[in-house]
Amino acid sequence: MELVNVVCLYWGDKYKTDYVQVLYNMVKRHLTIPHKFICYTDHVKLHKIIDGDIEYRKLPFHNYQGWWNKLTLFSPEAKLDGTNLFFDLDVVILDNIDCFATYEDEVKFIGMNDFNKSTKLFNSSVMKFNNKIMTKHVWHPYLEDKANMDRNQGDQNVISHFIKKTPHFKSFPDEWTFSAKWYDRESPRFHKNDWTFERKIGAKVAVFHGKPNPHESDVEWIKNHWK
Repeated sequence: MELVNVVCLYWGDKYKTDYVQVLYNMVKRHLTIPHKFICYTDHVKLHKIIDGDIEYRKLPFHNYQGWWNKLTLFSPEAKLDGTNLFFDLDVVILDNIDCFATYEDEVKFIGMNDFNKSTKLFNSSVMKFNNKIMTKHVWHPYLEDKANMDRNQGDQNVISHFIKKTPHFKSFPDEWTFSAKWYDRESPRFHKNDWTFERKIGAKVAVFHGKPNPHESDVEWIKNHWK
């Protein structure tokens, strides 16, 4: 199998630099196939702070804010060749993730179904993609209609809008991921007073979308894995 790019994005000051270190550590523990860890960042000294075999790259463009920088990863300027496995910084990896890298056709886009099933969107916290597809079918159409597309709530709305117009997409099995707040995709959204932060047995990645963040948790299974 070809070398897989494991990609993350560190922009601004939403998270402490610990989040890059911890994601790298979790990937190193739980991904056994050959891979290269790549971090796109605007932080000029990140390479002096984080330990590990990480390739640091400047963000392809400097006029994007927050999560919109994810879209730039699909541009030719990102120079991401081959199979790319993207993780948001606020995930907790619990078990072996080789299956994410090897799942389905290497040239398809593989997304994670949103936890609110009614949106029919992908959640962009975990994505597998090849820019042979994403540049042509997402990045270029996005640029052509950028003013309108930027009115969307976020990057995952844009990605879902364009990629679902093509035959080049699949979803990761739902049982591989779960929401640290809402647990699964079948139950209704819980009010925060009802959050129990249970670990879903058999799931490989817990997604922390919004508060609380992993470092703020005192739940044992989170502390045991987010390190």
